[in-house]
Order: sequence, then structure tokens, then C-alpha cells
Amino acid sequence: MALILVVDDDARNLSLAAAVLEHAGHEVLSAEGAAEGVEAALAHAPDLILMDVQMPSLDGVSALRRLRAEARTAALKVVALTALAMKGDRERLLAEGFDGYLEKPIRYKEFLREVERLIGGDAPGG
Repeated sequence: MALILVVDDDARNLSLAAAVLEHAGHEVLSAEGAAEGVEAALAHAPDLILMDVQMPSLDGVSALRRLRAEARTAALKVVALTALAMKGDRERLLAEGFDGYLEKPIRYKEFLREVERLIGGDAPGG
């Protein structure tokens, strides 16, 4: 079981990701915006952060930069969880410093497989 922080400005996306992760046995924290997500990461040092990229006021890339600039959160694994799925988006976001890339809408098996890979566990169900 890992502590996973999900950051997304859409309550439906937060709820879905949390339900999938909790069903897989993980503990989930949620933040409804990037600034709140940075604060939660600083306070709880989760094993993994799933960060929406397109959010109002502070976007996911800017939040990632803040996390990387703080000694307490610089090494945390942060995955872009995004609807940005055009050619080149994955490569651009990985180049920005994200540790992984997951597309929305969530595809259950792929989502859990990537989460398990990033936290160092085996993917459930093979």
C-alpha cells in the first residue's frame, strides 16, 4: 500500500482516481488545485503524486517546478495525469520533469499498472 496524492481541479476526476486507487489498496489524499497539491505534498510526502496539468491559476507544470525546488519534495515521484493527448504531449511533459504520463480518461488496467510500476510494486493482475 502506498500513499498517493491526486491533484485535479475536477471533482469527478478526483473521485474516480481515488476510488480506483483505494480499491487497489492504496491510501489516497486529494487536492482540488495545484497550490493545494503542493501544500499537501509538503505536509505528507506521499509515495506518488498524480498531477493534472491543466488547472486554473497554477498549472501542473508550475506546481511540479515548485515541488522540485523544495528539498522536502524534490525527489517525490510526480506523474502527469492529463487529457493532453496530442502528438508530442507525452514527450513534452516528461521533458518538463514528470516521472510518468497517464492519459485521461483513466483506463483502469493501464492506470494501475503505471501506478504500481512507479511505486516499485508489481502490477496487479499481471
